[in-house]
Amino acid sequence: MSLLAAAGLWGPPGLLLTFALHPALCLRPAPTSGPPHRDYCVLGAGPAGLQMAYFLQRAGRDYAVFERAPRPGSFFTRYPRHRKLISINKRHTGKANAEFNLRHDWNSLLSHDPRLLFRHYSSAYFPDAGDMVRYLDDFADRLGLHVLYNTTIAHVTLNKDRQAWNGHYFLLTDQMGHAHRCSVLLVATGLSVPNQVDFPGSEYTEGYESVSVDPKDFEGQNVLILGRGNSAFETAENILGVTNFIHMLSRSRVRLSWATHYVGDLRAINNGLLDTYQLKSLDGLLESDLTDLAIVKDREGKFRVTLKFFLEEGNQSTDAITLPQDDNDNFAMRVAYDRVIRCLGWNFDFSIFDKSLRLSSGGEFSKKYPLVKASYESKGSRGLFVLGTASHSVDYRKSAGGFIHGFRYTARAVHRLLEHRHHGVAWPSTEHPVSQLTSSIVRRINEASGLYQMFGVLADVVLLKENATAFEYLEELPVQMLAQLETITGRRARHGLFVINMEYGRNFSGPDKDVFFHDRSVGHTEDAWQSNFLHPVIYYYRHLPTEQEVRFRPADWALPRPTAIHHIVEDFLTDWTAPVGHILPLRRFLENCLDTDLRSFYAGFRSTRRRPCLLGSVSHPGAWPPQCLIRALQPPGSHPPDPAQHCKPLSVTAFTLEGSSRLGASWQGSGLS
Repeated sequence: MSLLAAAGLWGPPGLLLTFALHPALCLRPAPTSGPPHRDYCVLGAGPAGLQMAYFLQRAGRDYAVFERAPRPGSFFTRYPRHRKLISINKRHTGKANAEFNLRHDWNSLLSHDPRLLFRHYSSAYFPDAGDMVRYLDDFADRLGLHVLYNTTIAHVTLNKDRQAWNGHYFLLTDQMGHAHRCSVLLVATGLSVPNQVDFPGSEYTEGYESVSVDPKDFEGQNVLILGRGNSAFETAENILGVTNFIHMLSRSRVRLSWATHYVGDLRAINNGLLDTYQLKSLDGLLESDLTDLAIVKDREGKFRVTLKFFLEEGNQSTDAITLPQDDNDNFAMRVAYDRVIRCLGWNFDFSIFDKSLRLSSGGEFSKKYPLVKASYESKGSRGLFVLGTASHSVDYRKSAGGFIHGFRYTARAVHRLLEHRHHGVAWPSTEHPVSQLTSSIVRRINEASGLYQMFGVLADVVLLKENATAFEYLEELPVQMLAQLETITGRRARHGLFVINMEYGRNFSGPDKDVFFHDRSVGHTEDAWQSNFLHPVIYYYRHLPTEQEVRFRPADWALPRPTAIHHIVEDFLTDWTAPVGHILPLRRFLENCLDTDLRSFYAGFRSTRRRPCLLGSVSHPGAWPPQCLIRALQPPGSHPPDPAQHCKPLSVTAFTLEGSSRLGASWQGSGLS
């Protein structure tokens, strides 16, 4: 058809040319009145939100981060109030391995850019909070993350739709009334609501979030601090030298992080008041439930502590209220206080979320944290994930998931789960011949930061191929999701698997334990199962555990009962590379589980076939036959006896749990193999 013929149908020829030259005008769908849609919405541009944004951007996903402040990391512009972070900034480890160094870098986020390591932003071991703000600002800017600043999300609700990924969309409304829609909602808003306990007189308390940080304002005063966490001790540390005395009151005893292995408990940098209390310098700690007490203000403007039931006896004037010292003249808190400061921690802000999302059950614990699964997905709404500090309910008081050096890895695990669920991208893995199994495990337990920091929560998984000739290695899987491994990763576990976990000894830590007891360390391989400090534990399963087995596993066990288990003995240097003490028992355990010979590995680990023989025969001559030294000393190019045939060092036999009622030593025995 000519242009002139077509003109009768299309109008002037110029109009047809316009459509021919601009096909997008024909293909663009009709505009809709609905809100703009994104696949992923991230709430909060703090460390967790930016970390997730990085993973989404690297994967090329459609996302946006909503941040109410004009820059990222707004929490750190105000907190901690006295500006010193308690996350360590260890700039030197003596190692060049970047992954290993992250084990001792508690502030950096994960990225491909070596400039974005926190050690470039502060030289202080405990950095200033302002350095964290600068770091997060650069992280978002240099990586070009999509953050919508000055956008406060005021309400979040659901819109059911069968075509949506999860059967519904999330509708977000900002402070201007603008709506935003997404398929997956990633909540990284942290804990931002001060925890308050309602008791008579609580209106007289000053909150940690607003109390003066100038020590001069407390000169010569009697101060009562409610709370016993780091914010309480941080406040006390700031005014310790100017007050008459400081009393600290809480419902439970102080938990010291070096005793509990939990970084959220009281850190040594803030515990000066413990010294002044124990060394008889007027300051002190008391335990009582705040809901049993009351604070009254006397005619001089001082604050007095009394018991709640005294106020409930009747409507009395302030002067007529009974004080405990009226009946007991040595009542510990009989003094008057000039200031009462509330330092009771933080809660999650549930106020913006519609009840249809079912983020909270109303229970005591769920007032602090949203209800989430081991996958960090909301129990009430599919497609809603909680990241960062707010996700800490998964490992509260157990691991580091509430802190940057922990949740940077849990955020990566969530991203990998989403990649498989919505984009068909299987969980990353590497495949190797079985001869490299020992070396692969040894490398990870000596380098991996995610395993080390998220001990007991994230674990590596080795999936065996048919006849155990090869294996797939998966890193940092949420250990409580083990039964769902095939569903969430896209990998098959049909021929057995190993799980590599980092664990503390069960009886080593706790607020009531003496963690410096005599003979607390274990040095002999036959006692490895009694190791107290953090050490690798390898579980072997012939079949993937079921959800019921994971749920009803024995008390205090990180994983269900395995076919066999192996503890690598704790090491003072956390360096599990000793040929006889660490590697050999591991290899023998793997061999017994697989019913195969992995001795060819032993040469590969040290890069040459001779070096292991030399190390073994020189350092442990009684355990290695003479052929090893002969092999090691042969010149290159010669053909000495194969060490796999002649070098047979001390053997250890795998200990299986079939028919046994205790989780004991993973191997036993001695003698030559």
